[in-house]
Amino acid sequence: MGRRRDQLDATRQRITEAAFDLHSTVGPAQTSISAVAEHAGVQRHTVYHHFPDLTALFRACTEHGMRITGIPDPASWRAIDDPTTRLRTGLGELYLYYRTNTRLLGNIVRDMPLTTGVGGSEAFVERMTEMFSALAWGWPGDAATQRLRMASIGHAMSFETWRSLTDRGLSDAEAGDLMLWLVTTVQGGREPSDRSR
Repeated sequence: MGRRRDQLDATRQRITEAAFDLHSTVGPAQTSISAVAEHAGVQRHTVYHHFPDLTALFRACTEHGMRITGIPDPASWRAIDDPTTRLRTGLGELYLYYRTNTRLLGNIVRDMPLTTGVGGSEAFVERMTEMFSALAWGWPGDAATQRLRMASIGHAMSFETWRSLTDRGLSDAEAGDLMLWLVTTVQGGREPSDRSR
């Protein structure tokens, strides 16, 4: 019984790793059940035995990816009282994660509009939300400044922001410093004028 369970677990792991490899190389939109079965060296019915649908497979793939790609854990950031220091630390770790996993994350961001109906990325979204919460906590300022600052932090955390800045020649540290400057210098005030009038 134990050997049979080990074999099933090993097959499930091989299928999960095959899905992750395809996400990394061709992207989620091209990661069909048939493609995963072929890449894992199993039959389609074997994939379905372990994962009843693409959502379940993508969920396992996401959780596997989070375990092996070094996604930051914001728990340690919360121990940093100063929000500026916390943001510098958080962006440094996040941008290193982006650098290390550029191809995978680029594929996922590119294919996101094509896979919204599939789901399976809830754990990743939850982790990003935890990071935002840790980096957004403790900043001073009135409501208008806070609204702008939260938008700036969200912008600084975006993979697309990091890619845009580094594609234009900035190092990860320079991109982080620029975003830190944006967040720390933002000031509330009157709303932007409505130019449509």
